[in-house]
Amino acid sequence: MSATKTAVAGGTGRVGRHIVDVLRERGHDVVPISRTTGVDVVTAEGLAEALDGVDFIVDAATGPSPDEEEATAFFTASAHNLQELGQRAGVRRIVVLSIIGTDRFTGGYGAAKLAHEQAAAAGPIPATILRAAQFHEFVPVLVEWGRQGDVSYVPDMRTQLVAARSVAEAAVDLLDEEATHGTIPEVAGPREERLAAAARLVAARSGNGLRIEEVAAPTEFYGDDYRSDALLPGPHARLAGPTFEEWLYAGSSAEKPVRSTTV
Repeated sequence: MSATKTAVAGGTGRVGRHIVDVLRERGHDVVPISRTTGVDVVTAEGLAEALDGVDFIVDAATGPSPDEEEATAFFTASAHNLQELGQRAGVRRIVVLSIIGTDRFTGGYGAAKLAHEQAAAAGPIPATILRAAQFHEFVPVLVEWGRQGDVSYVPDMRTQLVAARSVAEAAVDLLDEEATHGTIPEVAGPREERLAAAARLVAARSGNGLRIEEVAAPTEFYGDDYRSDALLPGPHARLAGPTFEEWLYAGSSAEKPVRSTTV
């Protein structure tokens, strides 16, 4: 792909900042879009100005709430605004980040992401959806979210954890491809892992004696019909290292977890 101007919605977020880095490393002009840069994809404040002269958009924005109704409102509004104002600006393609398995749930955050995909695909600008497995970077956060004293309760989940940087590279690669019809591309880590096993590695590395216990996955994220294998990629997924353990012990990429106020 020749050098272009690309806007990254959610450009200061967990995966968005990696997308910004990958684009810049490949010689592209990048416009990070987030509330911290003065642009709101939901209200459209500052969005038209940010999209001026932009060729492509990568939509990695995430809402502030896991609630299905609130998340759906966020995603559908942002998708509509990016499509409408993007068309006016002459944007040629949008790549939208989503979650592996989001089409297998009838409720929760997964259903909100499916609504996001549908809203993006319904717009006038060709849109490519990229579904990703759970990020390595999210495991320490989940450990803190589930912490109660010296125990952390994490969801019973099988997944193929993937580095946010690997997802970013896959998203940027898709900018040079035609919009997908039918099969939706997926990106995941190199092997299946249990979330609890990854969480135990985090706890062991911290050395604080934290005990990890598996619990049922929260319905607000996955609905009532969650299956432990629902977040695993299909046979044609792009698999990218490092493994979670390699990422964690590399040290330079690991993020400090954010302390949750929920107990």
